[in-house]
Amino acid sequence: MKNILLIQTLPFLLPLALISQKTKTYQVRTIAFYNVENLFDTINDPNTYDDDRTPLGKDKWTKKHYEEKIRKIARVLSEIGYDKAHTSPDVIGIAEIENREVLTDLINDPYLIDKNYGIIHFDSPDLRGVDVAFLYKKDIFVPMSFKNYELVLYDEDGYRDFTRDQLLISGFFDNEEMHFIVNHWPSRRGGEEKSRPKREAAARLNKKITDSLIKINPKAKIISMGDLNDDPVDSSLKKILKTESNIDSVTAGSIYNPMEKMTRKGLGSLAYHDNWNLFDQIFFTGELLNEEKSSYKFWKAGIFNKDYLILHKGKYKGYPYRTYAGGQYAGGYSDHFPVYIYLIKEVE
Repeated sequence: MKNILLIQTLPFLLPLALISQKTKTYQVRTIAFYNVENLFDTINDPNTYDDDRTPLGKDKWTKKHYEEKIRKIARVLSEIGYDKAHTSPDVIGIAEIENREVLTDLINDPYLIDKNYGIIHFDSPDLRGVDVAFLYKKDIFVPMSFKNYELVLYDEDGYRDFTRDQLLISGFFDNEEMHFIVNHWPSRRGGEEKSRPKREAAARLNKKITDSLIKINPKAKIISMGDLNDDPVDSSLKKILKTESNIDSVTAGSIYNPMEKMTRKGLGSLAYHDNWNLFDQIFFTGELLNEEKSSYKFWKAGIFNKDYLILHKGKYKGYPYRTYAGGQYAGGYSDHFPVYIYLIKEVE
């Protein structure tokens, strides 16, 4: 289903008797990212540390819990979009899924099955088996190539620190060439300062991928999304990726991050110790700020924090309504809110 936006433009400075109405029609597409908080199946994988998320594990992760989680995540995804018809996003970056099988269950849930989503996924070297993935509506996006890029890190003792890949997908979005990068950067375990070099390394890998695409096509439209475990104002984004928050400052090849203005207003996608962070972000090359009417450009960004995704009582009142809290099954959705951007273009 196409999302169509009608905007009336009026020449307000003319005398009232001379005003003529002109209607412009726009097509709106939705790009979303969601960290779904440990979407694991119930099967014990001997090659990963997934024991907690099994029926006999610490979390007592049963088939009932798993099916409830699938249904709830599917509902959330089905409701992210411009119009009120619950068309769902046209492409979705996903973090914290265990394998392709959980994605298959997700897109076949009644909330999503009629959306005709395709899946792009690689198993990452993460020790817990946590991966990123990409979902796309087959009638809107046609993938031409995809590749996972390993982020090679070592701890202070020289041992390999296995973490999530970065996933690059290139293809045609409504016949317009576009590239997507899905990220889940290293956590802040051990403290923000101590773990910062790992996220800066992730930013350098992201920049390397972006620069390689721009070298081939200086006008490449590249959208990067993910749980970065850093805020838009942190060094990984401002010093390494050199993201801009002012549209007027964006030049050819530079990166615009609409989330920076949100975080400066105190908005966030997750909460910890009564502080909000905006770790979940979507940013993109300046080509998506163009004024060309016949191609897609950025319109607006947002955090999908509907009332049912928020905990309304207890110690964590106001936080995202998560699956587990305090080591106990809470029956919520995720410890993160999804984020999204709208792309828009004028149509006949």
